[in-house]
Amino acid sequence: MSQSIAANPDRLLPADPGTRSIARSLLERVQDLPIISPHGHVDAAVIEHNTPFPDPAALLVSPDHYVTRLIHASGVPMDKLLSGGANASESREIWRTFVQAWPLFEGTASGYWLRTQFDSVFKLGADLGEMSADASYDAIAAKLVEPDFRPRQLFKDFNIEVLATTDDPLDSLASHKAIAEDPSFNGRVLPTFRPDAYLNIAHPAWGANVERLVDSAADGASGYTGYIKALENRRRYFVDHGAVSADHGVLTPATLKLDRAEAERIFELARAGKATAEDRNTFEAHMMYQMARMSVEDGLVMTIHPGSFRNHHQPTFAAYGADTGHDIPFATNYTEAIRPLLQDFGTAKDFHLVLFTLDETVFSRELAPLAGFYPSVYLGAPWWFLDAPDAMLRFRSAVTETTGFSRSSGFIDDTRAFCSIPARHDASRRIEASFLARLVAEHRVSEDRAHEIIVDVVDSSPRRVFKL
Repeated sequence: MSQSIAANPDRLLPADPGTRSIARSLLERVQDLPIISPHGHVDAAVIEHNTPFPDPAALLVSPDHYVTRLIHASGVPMDKLLSGGANASESREIWRTFVQAWPLFEGTASGYWLRTQFDSVFKLGADLGEMSADASYDAIAAKLVEPDFRPRQLFKDFNIEVLATTDDPLDSLASHKAIAEDPSFNGRVLPTFRPDAYLNIAHPAWGANVERLVDSAADGASGYTGYIKALENRRRYFVDHGAVSADHGVLTPATLKLDRAEAERIFELARAGKATAEDRNTFEAHMMYQMARMSVEDGLVMTIHPGSFRNHHQPTFAAYGADTGHDIPFATNYTEAIRPLLQDFGTAKDFHLVLFTLDETVFSRELAPLAGFYPSVYLGAPWWFLDAPDAMLRFRSAVTETTGFSRSSGFIDDTRAFCSIPARHDASRRIEASFLARLVAEHRVSEDRAHEIIVDVVDSSPRRVFKL
């Protein structure tokens, strides 16, 4: 069997020998820097309890919608992919289906991350396609039961310094507290305030969520007043437990400042189940404005992730729930949508607003100009469908001539797949080295400055933007 291409030290670096040599030097400068992960979806309880990882299929296939969506597109039913961990024979069969589908992942970001994990984390020693499904399953399963292959040891081995989770506003944050108070654990696991299900009145659980929120955190107030007070109080609770940001997954980045009477009117209509679609859009836009106001007051960095049509295939959602591979991007408008928020808070002292998009067309047209004027606005890294090698290069090409490098917020891995974190950050560092190497080779940036810039992009920027 031949060695996996994931072991090649020049992976993702430029093909031109001269430019590649520069990129190697730049990569060496940042390759061993600690991982700063200010946005992701790993469960803090896994770190707290040092929970052993499940079998290979339940770890690497069933929960990863990047993986299951593409296999499903080739004609494999979802029920053949989404039940990993039920029993050993079923998990092994899912793994066989995955290995049979492995050629589908050639050229994809998912294939790159998985191949890197198989080589550097699981030490398979050969490409997955050259091993039998059972042999690779057994090799990974053997790793998973090793005492040193637990989350806490891997956190250390992966050189993770900061890992942010994504949390419900009413979460007790008990796991985060336990981790912070554990003298044997040196990393930082930080909560992130994610209030989507409390702001979007179209969410099926919005009414029940709001009732629980007001009952538990409004200091005795009720109605819209209690709702706002409870959100403010829970944000402070998160700050007290180490949170540095509040994240918002919204359909559009619309923002709107309503007068109090109108906000109260829509709020009460929503609680009575009588709000219209227009009311829903208006209220969510108003609450995004309110979230910005609260960030100005409490210091939480505000991040916005818009532009995903969630649960596009209703039968799949009904059968298997959310996050099962059928969220589809659509066009996003930032310039007009975000203006009401920026009119009042765009120049507010110490307000940090990180804007993400799944619509590449807005990188140079809207986001770079916004970040190039407003002191509060920072460019979110390419995300989800765009955190792939060529897409990350396109992002740099689209924004750098307008904003340089200082308005970037650093890479985010945005993942539930703990074992993929180092692969994702390594890929980002290689792409940054490749882009800067081209600028050096074209005599647009000096090599000395490029070495300073790549350290800032990889390490200093996320610390600065996310107030770490």
